[in-house]
Amino acid sequence: MAARPRSRRDLGLLVPAVLVALLLLLALAAPLVAPYDPAAGRLADRLLDPGSPGHPLGTDGQGRDLLSRLIWAGRASLTGGLVPVTVAAVAGTLLGITAGLGGRFTEQALLRALDVLYAFPGVLLAIAVASLLTPGLGATVLALSVVLTPAVARVAFTETRRIRGSEYLEAARVSGAGWGALALRQVAPVVAPVVLVYASSLVGLAVVYAAGLSFLGLGVAPPAAEWGAMLDELRPALLTHPWVAVLPALVILAVSVLFNTLGEALRTRVGDSAAHLPRAVPAAPRRPAKQVDR
Repeated sequence: MAARPRSRRDLGLLVPAVLVALLLLLALAAPLVAPYDPAAGRLADRLLDPGSPGHPLGTDGQGRDLLSRLIWAGRASLTGGLVPVTVAAVAGTLLGITAGLGGRFTEQALLRALDVLYAFPGVLLAIAVASLLTPGLGATVLALSVVLTPAVARVAFTETRRIRGSEYLEAARVSGAGWGALALRQVAPVVAPVVLVYASSLVGLAVVYAAGLSFLGLGVAPPAAEWGAMLDELRPALLTHPWVAVLPALVILAVSVLFNTLGEALRTRVGDSAAHLPRAVPAAPRRPAKQVDR
């Protein structure tokens, strides 16, 4: 099957990347963009439907403008999605490279410890960790970092194991390079693109998990604006004002799909440039010695 034109592949990466950048910029510029104070409301304007004058997305049960709250909530929700993935990417890469370059005892000890965490369903592990902490954004970040790190470490370990028998690593060892130099200068540049692609696909999942923790009261708590907390606050209005109640859920879905699309585009790009990455080269088999006739 013929490869897609490069311009189409570039567009497939550029569009979600621009949309993600605009989303982050919108969250950062919330004080300038949001039309109302997210905490100020009027009971006379409670539960207005989308399209109401002055409130294009309606209001919540306390008369607060939903558009303003959704914009402000992007700060907490995106922080709860991006920061744990960043922490997991760094910690998982270090653990994966350590297991891949270490001896058999180091490898087995780290992998078995990670397997204990990896064996738990992600949602249950996040709930268990967050329930031990004081509810808030910090609890969300820590819980999701614990959940995501084992998966990233597995990816980093697999890639490290793939290249640890390559000729360029053997040459670096022979030249006297220590473990730190091998890990940082030789292995990390090869592992980083793979981890970056995988981590980008985890952001959408982390946003959903963060919203779920807030929905259960284990993350960001009201009256702070956060998509999961807003969904919990609007839950009683689901039967009477469904369009208002489902708006935070639609935003969570859209953001998750956007980051997943970006991750898929990055995976395609890294796959296209995989030929430029070092490959593990097995040692050449020794030829049997020729028998000399006497």
